[in-house]
Amino acid sequence: MTALGNARAVGHNCGMSDAPIVLGYDRGTVTVTGGPDGFVYSSLPGVVFDPRTSGHRAQGRHYRSIVETLIKSKVAYEDQARGWANEPTGWKLNEERTPRDYQLTAVSDWVKAGKRGVVVMPTGTGKTFAAFLCIEKVGRPTLIVTPKIDLMAQWATDLERSFGVPVGMVGAGVFEYKPLTVTTYDSAYIHLERWANKYGFVIFDECHHLPGAAFSEAANASLAPFRLGLTATPERADGGDQMFPQLIGPIAYRLDITDVAGEHLAPYEARRIYVDLTREEEESYKNCRELYRKFCADRNITLSSMDGFRRFLFEAGKTPEGFQALRAYREQKRIVQQAKGKFAALEDLIRRHSADRMLIFTADNATVYNIARRYLIPAMTNQTKPKERKAILAKFHSGEYNAVVTCQVLNEGVDVPAAGVGIVLGGTGSATENVQRLGRILRKHGDKQAVLYEVIARGTTEEFVSDRRRQHRAFQ
Repeated sequence: MTALGNARAVGHNCGMSDAPIVLGYDRGTVTVTGGPDGFVYSSLPGVVFDPRTSGHRAQGRHYRSIVETLIKSKVAYEDQARGWANEPTGWKLNEERTPRDYQLTAVSDWVKAGKRGVVVMPTGTGKTFAAFLCIEKVGRPTLIVTPKIDLMAQWATDLERSFGVPVGMVGAGVFEYKPLTVTTYDSAYIHLERWANKYGFVIFDECHHLPGAAFSEAANASLAPFRLGLTATPERADGGDQMFPQLIGPIAYRLDITDVAGEHLAPYEARRIYVDLTREEEESYKNCRELYRKFCADRNITLSSMDGFRRFLFEAGKTPEGFQALRAYREQKRIVQQAKGKFAALEDLIRRHSADRMLIFTADNATVYNIARRYLIPAMTNQTKPKERKAILAKFHSGEYNAVVTCQVLNEGVDVPAAGVGIVLGGTGSATENVQRLGRILRKHGDKQAVLYEVIARGTTEEFVSDRRRQHRAFQ
């Protein structure tokens, strides 16, 4: 058994008389000192010379490979870096629940990958329970990182019920670390120095958020030798998913929506509805596009990239002509998002599915509140307080509300099994976002047949955006 699996202060006693290598911990890094005369510290994975301290160190994520290299090389070492007890926690699931075959396969494949890696499973197929099985199997102090406060509270409740042990939380004004703790990506980054060497197992829920510049630092700093990422949509438009192998591990298991739809998920259809702009809307749309596109062309600005859009905003703020171009850009967006034809289509769908529970997705909060006022439909945005969100979802599930309109709040992580109809009136070109929205309506609930409608303004950029966001197996 390696030092990753037992509890010894000196990781490997090879009988050498030389002083052992000493591994220490300092603010999210592993420091390396001591050792045999002439030992080359930089021969260890990730270790570099730090001129600020005239010493050698590595990012915390290299801890496991450093220990494994020392053992393989039969170099004695003293481990002062690890801050968690290496005895098994003994946590056992206390609920009588039979794992599904694919959940057992997911855990098995993750174990075969060295207990490191990403498990990709659609919403509603039990990613969280698969993670619980991994927690039980690893048996080490565990930190779960979630993207939102709502999810943090949900994980904490489920963990306490399933394992029967106290669960700590860090975030939303709560600051309590325990051997089993849940936090948010923001808090994990802010407090990484406090926890990075205290947990042998770290789980990143909705891990497609992790590769961001700030959030990835939490994974870089953590010493946890065992890592699990959970997501339904690993791909990122910026290619950040290529960072998974170094931050968490490779994709160890993948289950697609099409593999389980109709068996473990509700059967579904994805339909597109095209609407025409009115003559006035079409004329205004074309004039606005011509105005801001000319502004961009004159300055060699391409809006197809984030850098190009930032440059557009920068240039637009310099002159009155730029302000006009920016207003035109926003107006053509508004025309598409709030086209009269879209509201007519929405009204028709509301009548057609009056007996169903539906979620209505828009591209912006302004459209959310417009729909809420017009049709007296409860609205959920990033401005909606947690207590109100909880009340809305409870009434939606009970049937007191048969519709909720939102922008991005319900895109991921919220359990709404009663929802069977999704109506997309606007959004980004992200396939990830589209799959997340589809996932909201796919949980098994009675004998429902799920359907996702996408309402598109014909002859506008929405047609191109729709094609982009449907580039996923779930929509083929």
